[in-house]
Amino acid sequence: MNVDELVRDALRDQADGQPPAAPGFADRVLAVRRRRRSRRLASAAAAAAAVVAVAVAVPMLDSGKQDVRPSGGVEQTSVTARPDQSPPRDLIAAGRVALAAYYTFRNVEQSADHAVSERTYWLLNPETKKYEKADRWSYVAVAPGLKTAAVLERDLPVSRIGLLDLASGEVKRWLPVDHPVAGVEFSPDGTKLVATTYSQNPDQRVKIEGSDDWDAPFMKSYRTGFHVVDVASGRSSWTEIKIGLDPDDPGSFLNSRQDFAFSRDGSLVWSGLPSEPGKKFYDVSGKEVAPPARERHRDWFVEAGVSPDGALVAGQFAGKKWKTSSWVLDSRTGGTRTEVHGQQLLAWVDGDSLVAWDIGPDGNEYHQRLVLVTMGSDKVVPLSGFRSPKDNTKGRWEPVFVER
Repeated sequence: MNVDELVRDALRDQADGQPPAAPGFADRVLAVRRRRRSRRLASAAAAAAAVVAVAVAVPMLDSGKQDVRPSGGVEQTSVTARPDQSPPRDLIAAGRVALAAYYTFRNVEQSADHAVSERTYWLLNPETKKYEKADRWSYVAVAPGLKTAAVLERDLPVSRIGLLDLASGEVKRWLPVDHPVAGVEFSPDGTKLVATTYSQNPDQRVKIEGSDDWDAPFMKSYRTGFHVVDVASGRSSWTEIKIGLDPDDPGSFLNSRQDFAFSRDGSLVWSGLPSEPGKKFYDVSGKEVAPPARERHRDWFVEAGVSPDGALVAGQFAGKKWKTSSWVLDSRTGGTRTEVHGQQLLAWVDGDSLVAWDIGPDGNEYHQRLVLVTMGSDKVVPLSGFRSPKDNTKGRWEPVFVER
């Protein structure tokens, strides 16, 4: 289950105008929903404190204009914005990152009570600077530099990883793996892949009793471990990570899709958890290790993570100084450093600016657009048009930001 799905479920649990959730709120939601036997347990427990639906007015920027904007009065950030495009057709970029891809979801029914959530991707062609549909792939990870992507075919899990040339759309190499994979991510330097292995498709969905909606199987995970793959040689090693699910312990379960990723220096592999301790780090042999000092306070569902210099970490929803805002924390202490505009922080643009989702003046919790926000500044720069305000429509696209 992806971050937007987590957020949607959390938003349904919070009425408009409520204050941010207090410490421990996620655990209380977890316990209550478990008693009610809700199948949405893991999603809301992890994300409930992250967002609240409220409104903020933001200025507009000319579509496609290459803008050089003062960033907090300290440095300048180049911006390529498309405030009239949603989903985007042409390149969106800011500072060190670009929108490398985006995707949408749809539930494909397999039977009366079983379905699979499938992604459809649009990938940035680095030569034309346009997003092109690539519906052959079930999962895509774009490498830093925006030239190559790791791709997985349909019918997850699969036994090989493709290396796709983004300009030509051709797979240049296939990397075989001896345990089937359903998720893949590049290391920060692009030289390695971590591929999460599953015994069954983690994107399975089941019919919610008494409704026409679908959701992930309740407290059900098929994750088995991870491969670390050397991109140049194709050599890989597999590590088993046992789940250890205990139905009586709400702290022991995983979301149905809970993929691994690399630490910020690429030396460790880590995964989020839907409850305490929130994440676990491993060395490449599978031994659990302490979180690195600068990643101890990151939340797995806040996509921006640690700042480029390692001093800061993007935090959860704040809603104190502005109606939609998020915390920025000291990465070593976890203490609050500042508050910035933005409902969800998605990627660091430079040392003091980030890309975020934020909602518009109408206050609709689903009516979001990509914006550029800066610490110490009230200015919000729109980067895209608004997503559809309706839930689960083809307009609900999800961004993939990558360092360029």
